[in-house]
Amino acid sequence: MHRSNILKIIWGFSLVAILFLSFIVHRKSFQPFKMPFVQVTHLEKNISAFDYLDLTGHNSKDMEVDKILEAINHTIANASFKCLNDTTSGKDSIATILDYRQKYCTGDFLTVQVDMFDYFGKRKTYGGDFLRARIYSPKLRAGASGKIEDFNNGTYKVHFTLSWEGNIRISILLLHPSEGVSALWKARNMGYKNIIYTGKFLNETQEVFSECGFDLDSQEEKCEHGEFFYCIKPRGVPCEALISMMSRNRPHAYLTTLEKNIFTRSNIGVEIPTKSGVIHVVKCQSNQTNTTDVKPNCAIGMSPPFPGGYFLNNFWHPLFCNLSSYEPLSKISTCLSGKSIYLMGDSTIRQWIEYFPKVLKSLQFFDLHGSGWHKTYLALDMKNNVYIQWKKHGHPFVTQSFYTVKDYASVPQEIDRLPGGPYTIIVIALGQHFRPFPLSLFIKRILNVRKALERLFLRSPDTKVIIKSENTREISTDVERFSDFHGYIQYILVKDIFKGLNVGVIDAWDMTTAFGSFVVHPPETVIKNQINMFLSYLC
Repeated sequence: MHRSNILKIIWGFSLVAILFLSFIVHRKSFQPFKMPFVQVTHLEKNISAFDYLDLTGHNSKDMEVDKILEAINHTIANASFKCLNDTTSGKDSIATILDYRQKYCTGDFLTVQVDMFDYFGKRKTYGGDFLRARIYSPKLRAGASGKIEDFNNGTYKVHFTLSWEGNIRISILLLHPSEGVSALWKARNMGYKNIIYTGKFLNETQEVFSECGFDLDSQEEKCEHGEFFYCIKPRGVPCEALISMMSRNRPHAYLTTLEKNIFTRSNIGVEIPTKSGVIHVVKCQSNQTNTTDVKPNCAIGMSPPFPGGYFLNNFWHPLFCNLSSYEPLSKISTCLSGKSIYLMGDSTIRQWIEYFPKVLKSLQFFDLHGSGWHKTYLALDMKNNVYIQWKKHGHPFVTQSFYTVKDYASVPQEIDRLPGGPYTIIVIALGQHFRPFPLSLFIKRILNVRKALERLFLRSPDTKVIIKSENTREISTDVERFSDFHGYIQYILVKDIFKGLNVGVIDAWDMTTAFGSFVVHPPETVIKNQINMFLSYLC
């Protein structure tokens, strides 16, 4: 055989081998991640495992969303009722400390049994109530969340870890009875009519207003603006003339009149009476071992348990990692030197950029000439070469004042615009603005964020990404739109969907529960500790 033909054959086999190896590596790199279960921990029901469907096209995305919704639906109690007295009553229920002792040691576990009764004093025979539990010591400025176990028969067990010395109080709140949870879940997924949007179009010098939203009941021509979001096109005005948007609560309800009775203020966040004496905790000789020596340093990629830490002297101590011997905030200049930080999301992450100048003294805001709290924020530290930006996430964004849409983009779009790299840090916070809408919308967005992060890590695997979870908020009567039940479902989803990615997690839900925060914008103490955890992942 001619020498040139032999070389061609050898080259052909080599090319096939290279392509085959590339395919194998590609397969290993792009394996769809698994979502072992979506666990709603106040119900404590593990659902059968289901796979994340790595498919393409609109129908496949719907299949992914439907599968997740079906899994969550199995955890929600389908509790009907005929009158308010048939529902769970917080004041008529009782919490009892099991194996109560006069003295406890730091590191001990405390279990509280909660038995639920209705307003008639009749014992409940099923679970699904939405509870919140914490222990706290006001003088020590200490607090920690409790893990709730639902036995689905009207009995719950709440598990606490006693992490500090002193006298400890217990608080177990009935936020919503199982009948209310069932009503909220059904109502949330019925449609998009809770919020109405108004778009402002600028036609030369004339302002023209039009209705916008995800599901517009109109046959008129529409302008598409973002994922599944539309505005009715004003006559004679181009779609490109849309400049700003605002929203308001629509006088509309999916809840029935009977269901609304469950959500009067006196029935929300009711303290369940606790039968016990004082919980007195001391440091015991047998528990003197220093557990911080065996905990690894806090690092990106860790998945915090729940509860994942506790407050003491208003300082957050994580249980799953060693925060280090110093407070990371004290070395913020060194830690962030040369970094570009992109804060993406709602106003709970905007609080970070408002706090940074208090600890990074050479940080100055650059005026981008926006208006309102929802404008893009940019802060620069020329001395340490630090760039920090906060930008609101895309639709849905809920606010009663007009905000510009000309620089508007969803978080996945923003991620795709960044090259990434070792000096790039991304922090994502999504949730509060999604509560008034069907959960399918939030699921689609979080799945798209995950896929955008996968693309980012392929091109820049050394990019640092932090997920700040949703936090608790006010107890109000507008529960159909903004109840913490909606936020809790989203919180669990975010933890599950981002599992397996090399990201850091700041559990704002755990922190605000432990702190006893009931405001959508947590106090500065909580923000300071969130940023402290953020820095511990980086430094």
